Formats: sequence, C-alpha cells, structure tokens
Amino acid sequence: MPEFAALASSITHEDISQAFLKGQGSAETPILRLLKESRSNGYDVTCLPLTTAKWRERWRDMCILPSAGGADSEKIAAAEQQAEIWRRAPGFALDEVTISRLDEAEGIVAMISDWLQLDSTDDWLRHDSEIALRQELAYASYLNVLTVILPPPRNRAHVASYARAVNECLKSTPYIQFSIRLPIYDPAVFQPKESPVRRSMDSFSSASSSSTSPRVPKLTIPTSQTKKAKPPKAPEGELNATWEMWDIIRTLCDYNTRLTLTLDLTPPLPSNLAVLSRWTAEPVQHIFLPASTFIANVKGYPVLPKGTQSFIRDSMTHRPTIILSGTSLGSHSKGGESAYSQYVRYLEKTSLSVQAARQAGTVENFAQGYQDFLQTPLQPLMDNLQSITYQTFEQDPVKYRNYEEAIFHALMDWPDSGRIVICVAGAGRGPLVARSLRAIDRSRRQAVVYAVEKNPNAYVTLQGRKDKEWGDSVELLFGDMRQINVPEQADILVSELLGSFGDNELSPECLDGAMRFLKVDGISIPSSYTAHLAPLSSSKLFNEARASKELKYMETPYVVMFQNVNILSGEGGGVGGRCGSQVQECWEFEHPRKDPIVDGRGLPLTNSHNARFSKMSFHIPHAGVLHGLAGYFEAVLYGDVGLSIHPLRKDQVSKDMLSWFPLFFPFRDPLYLPSNSELQVSIWRLTNQRQVWYEWYAESFLPVLNPPLPTEQLDNPLGSDSSFFACASTNVAVPSPLIDAVDAFPHSEKVESGRIDESPKSDAGIVKIGQTALHNPGGRSSWIGL
Repeated sequence: MPEFAALASSITHEDISQAFLKGQGSAETPILRLLKESRSNGYDVTCLPLTTAKWRERWRDMCILPSAGGADSEKIAAAEQQAEIWRRAPGFALDEVTISRLDEAEGIVAMISDWLQLDSTDDWLRHDSEIALRQELAYASYLNVLTVILPPPRNRAHVASYARAVNECLKSTPYIQFSIRLPIYDPAVFQPKESPVRRSMDSFSSASSSSTSPRVPKLTIPTSQTKKAKPPKAPEGELNATWEMWDIIRTLCDYNTRLTLTLDLTPPLPSNLAVLSRWTAEPVQHIFLPASTFIANVKGYPVLPKGTQSFIRDSMTHRPTIILSGTSLGSHSKGGESAYSQYVRYLEKTSLSVQAARQAGTVENFAQGYQDFLQTPLQPLMDNLQSITYQTFEQDPVKYRNYEEAIFHALMDWPDSGRIVICVAGAGRGPLVARSLRAIDRSRRQAVVYAVEKNPNAYVTLQGRKDKEWGDSVELLFGDMRQINVPEQADILVSELLGSFGDNELSPECLDGAMRFLKVDGISIPSSYTAHLAPLSSSKLFNEARASKELKYMETPYVVMFQNVNILSGEGGGVGGRCGSQVQECWEFEHPRKDPIVDGRGLPLTNSHNARFSKMSFHIPHAGVLHGLAGYFEAVLYGDVGLSIHPLRKDQVSKDMLSWFPLFFPFRDPLYLPSNSELQVSIWRLTNQRQVWYEWYAESFLPVLNPPLPTEQLDNPLGSDSSFFACASTNVAVPSPLIDAVDAFPHSEKVESGRIDESPKSDAGIVKIGQTALHNPGGRSSWIGL
C-alpha cells in the first residue's frame, strides 16, 4: 500500500565530518556513504547543507569588517577589494561545499546557508546575502539539485526585501523548487534578532561601508547558533505574523508554483488549533520535525504532544515530506533512531483522512487524482453526455439508495386508490428507473413507470434494458422534457438534474417544463433544494484557475474536490452578532412551484421567476486571503430523505455520496482579510431566454467602536440615514486585526441569518477596507445554455 508521506533524514556538518573520519582511504565519498545509510534506514529523501563553515568564514571576512575604531585600515581595504572581486565573479572553493559530484546530488534536498540575511536592516548585508544566495543556487543548479530549502525570514520590517530577492532568484534559476522554511509562529526562535552595537574591535560593519561613515548600522553576526528556548503559548499576533510574512513573500513572487513551504514544528504548537487550519490552504511541501519536538512516553519512547499529533495526522492528506533531524543524538532512552520514523508512520496509519482514502466506497477513495482539479460543470441541456460519464455517476450507491427510499416512502404515503403513475424525467441509462421498480416491489403497490430521455445515444441503452430487464412495467418516451407530451399525468415525478450548487445544471428550468406531467396534488422528487456558500482560501486553486492567463477562466465556476483549502469564516460573530453561520444559505428552489404563470402549454412565459440574489455577511476570525467561494447544495428528496454536500451536514444526510463535488467561484485578485474582519458576499443567479449565469462580488470591513453619543441622539444612534457604517468624522477605536475576533464583541448575540441587518442597535460599526471586482457581468465568461 503506497505511503502518503515521504520521510527525509537530515544530515548535519557534524555527520559529514564523522563520515569523513570513518571512511579515510575508502573510494566512496563521505556523502555517498551517508546517502546509502539514509536509504537503508528507510528514508525516501536526504536533506543536507550545501555549503561548509569555510564558506561562511570567507564570506564574513569579506563582507563583515571590524568597525573603523582602532581597526587596521590596510586590512579593511584588502577585505573590501576581495569582496568586490567576489561580487563581480562569485564562486566556491572545493572545501566550501559539501557535494561536488552528480551522484552525490541525486535524490537530495539542499539546505541553503541559514546564516544569510536577505531581510537585514543593513543595506549592504542584504545585498551581499543576495549575491551569496544566487551563488549557492547556481551551484545547486549545476549539480541538478531539484529542491532547495531557503533560510527563514527573520525581520518583519524588511520581509519585502527578502521576497524581492527570492523572486529574482526564481526568475534566474529555472526548474529548481524553492521551499521557504518557516516556523509555525515567531520567526525569532531560529536566531537572535540583529541589533545595533557600539563601535569596538568586536563589532562588525558591512565591507562596502566606508570606514569613515558613521551612519551605516553596525550589525553583530553570531559565529555559532544560540540555544533555542521554547516560547510560551503563542498569542494570535505571533501566529499571524509568521503567516503574514509568508503571504507577503508569495504575493511578491506572484504565487509562483515553484515556491513552497517547509513548515518548521520546532516551536510548540498553540492550543488554538483552529488558527493552524490556514496552513492547509498553503503549498506545504515539507514538515521539519526535529527530535527535540518529541517527548518521552512513560516507557521512554519518543512521541509527539497531542496538538502536534493532530496537526501531523491532518497534514497527511497533503502528502508532505517529513524531515526528521537529530534522531541519532540519543535524546530519548528507548527506541533508537528508527523509533522516530516508526512513530510518524504510526501517525500516518491512524490518520482519519488516510484511512478514508484507503477504504473503498468513500468519497476520499473515489476522488483519488481529482483533488483540487478544476472541472467545468456539465451542460446537460446543450450536450449529450457520454456513456462513461453516466457510468461514473452510477457508481454512487448512496445517491440511488436515498432516491429509492424517497420513492418508497412517497408510494407508501400515496392514497390507496389503484394504479400509481411514476415519471422519471431525464432517465439517462436507467438507474432511477431501476430504483423506482425496486421501490414499487418493496411497497407492493400497483404502479407504472414512464422514462423520458432526450439523449438519443442513452435512449438506445434504455431500449436494451427495457427488452432484457423491465418489460411492460416501463414505457419509454424520447424527447426534451420541456416539449414532449406524456400519455397520462404522473402522481410522482422523479429527476436527478441537480448540480454541485443545486441549480447550476438547470434543474429549475428543466422541471418547469416537466411539471406539466405532474398532477395538481402530485409529488416531486426532489421537492426542494438549497444553495450554500462559504469564503475560502487556496493558493493551489487560485493558481490553477489563472494558469491560462485569460479572463474567462477566472470568471468560471468549477467543480472541485477540495483538499488544499481553508474555509475562512467563523460561526456567527461580528458587529452586533449580525454575521451568519460559517456556511450560509443563498436561496431555495421548490417543486412544484405554487404560483407559476404559464402559457397554454403549461410552460412559463419567461424564466424571470428563476432569477435569484443573495447577500451574506461572514465573520473572519483569523487573518487569511480570500481566493474564492465554496458552493454546496442540499436537497430534500421526500420527507426526511435527502442529499447533501454541505460540509457540516453531509455525513448526517448522505455520507460517502460520490456524485457531486463542491463548486468553486474564483476571484481574479486575492483579497487580504485581517483577523476580526467581516466579509460581505453578493451573488446573483441571472437569466435571459437563452442562458443562465452567475455573477459574484465581495467587500471586506473592519469593526469600529463609536464613542458614547450625546443624549439627544440616543433615540437614533445611527443618525437619520440609519447607516451601519461608522461616520468618517467620528473618532473611533479600532480593535486590532491581530486579536481573536471571537472576543472582540463578547456580549453580542448571534443572529440566525447572515443577511445584513439594516437597523443594528449596537453602537459599533464597520469601515470598508477592500473589495473585489464584479465577476462575470452579463455572463461574459461563463453561462449554462437553455
């Protein structure tokens, strides 16, 4: 059974030195021996530093000089000259690199020097660090290294400089995958922050700084790593700071698909695991897991804390490479080096997502290979489906089991007055016809089935099944359900015209025509269905949608099996408690319609009654980037039997149903949403005589607290215009975007609906901070043909 996660060992400079001492006189190089040993221990990949301490010493001697006070001016001049020569033609000496042969570089992940400071406060230090980075990348490319791990950014104030340097390297170094090492929070845990120091013989300045210039910052570069102290529980601000640094880097690098994350779990995970869900929407390629993160169980074997266990298990579905380091140091009394990798494999085995993916009949198993793959929705009225498409849908036992139950209960509830007529509108290759016959047998009622189908190719299959299986119990009718006439009206009308958003495959329009078949007191299965939305973040889906560079692909809803996504919304909250639930209902369609206006044939005069609009308000508790909207549906077939892909209710309604993946409405440009913000989403279902299409738009807001109002204004705290927006001229106290939004307005009561309350009674308001473009106006990019 294939593994979900790859395991990587981490080789240090000390390991290389020991391998060199042990192997003197051997024809095999120390690196090749270490790689062989790593593979024999069951590791799939090996990580090792690309350069040695010799390179760091030479770079420091050239680029970091003693400050002018008391320093040898000739020595400084010589170093400056050496630095200029190096800047003009960067290159390594043999003893400055750890690998020098192609076979040594095969299957490795190279660690770029972690002392480089691309976000230093010193201009020349940043400049020379970038040159050194380019030099190391050029050497890695020379040896055909496919993946490198870059040192973490350390300085929030200059992370843009770090991002700019990485972006330039991505452009100049094709093919190599760049992975940025980031801790789960607080980048300062990697190394001490730079700090200005006084002039002395022990302090340093950049080599390109004039010895007579007192304005150039003097920075201390430590010669050895300081011991890391485990920080206390991280507040929301620290957690956001790390993710926001990543967001700046990937944004300035234009979401380059060769840029990924190495998530460092050295710091202890915070107790608020909900904050960590934002990383599921990011391209996490590696997880760095040092032995120091493990704790000893009662028997002395290494295990992970509960929070880290959960995070690793949840991450397995993304198939990361887990880098284990320090496993040979004997940090734990039992188990030895292999205990760490065995424990990770145990976490993989017990991961619920992995178990589901390996179990036949589950959605996760069925969707293997389809995760985060964009599919254009079907056009069932314009196009005739292929037999393989029908076959795929027919593999769903849950959907057809529920349909059979709904038909059975409808038959049992129907008055016992003789023969019952069932009409299957859109019979396809006949699965609903077969289920209708099974329900009839179970109910022991007398009934006949009419099967209507417009696809001439599928109609051939129906004829074959009638001859071999169904006989006279089924009557076939060929034609479009909106135009064909049936011999007699039906008591029960059955259809499976639903799409991922409920109505996106034109079920309302099709059933408008089919309702002519139904008696006044007849039953429609389904009887109703609702569309639901939630804001989501996913750099993977954003990149997939914009890959073609054409506008229409960013204004097209896609069917997607979500994997690398994060739902940004929280449950209720916001100013005055006016935000709705995490996933909110947009609209509903009901069949048969109670108030249709029809012509003489029983068909609607226009399609205007199927137009819809919804405006929803979502609470965003933790900072994130909006990339699109997740669309779901829920349907009532009959009574308490239904179908659902609603993420919070699907397991209770139709667990492991395979037929529908959610719908993804992309946004052309990412919209940053700070913690404690509010997102208002508007979506339209529009129509003309030929097409149906969706348009969507979003605005972001931050809450503000208005000061106490004068007594004379208490009767109408919002003023004469009853606006919930804060007055621009009013002094306001703005809650920090970094605080947990759940606590921003702790005394507010939630409201059930996410619709905007036009008359809030709270003295809190909101100010607008951003918006998207209106997507797909007039159906210019995507539509469903009638």
